[in-house]
Amino acid sequence: MAGGWARDDAVNEQIEVSTQEAIERMRLRNAQRGDRESAAFCEECDEPIPEARRRAIPGVRLCVDCQSGRDRAWRPSAGINRRGSKDSQLSKDSQLK
Repeated sequence: MAGGWARDDAVNEQIEVSTQEAIERMRLRNAQRGDRESAAFCEECDEPIPEARRRAIPGVRLCVDCQSGRDRAWRPSAGINRRGSKDSQLSKDSQLK
């Protein structure tokens, strides 16, 4: 349920837009990666990368284990604070008044 002057579906619409933008960024990144030949051995641990993975992800450079480690360590950059209250988004000076 949206509040104030927003339409009832405004929050869901914003989530959908954010999701679509993330998907497009991933597609662009994968398209750029596809220009390169996949590595036969992982760039981090030198283990062989299975042929099925190289076919599934053109331009792959890491084995599943190393990629999983990077994915776990990845933190999204600044985004929209959808959970914060309006007060949490005010500057410190305005909260003191």
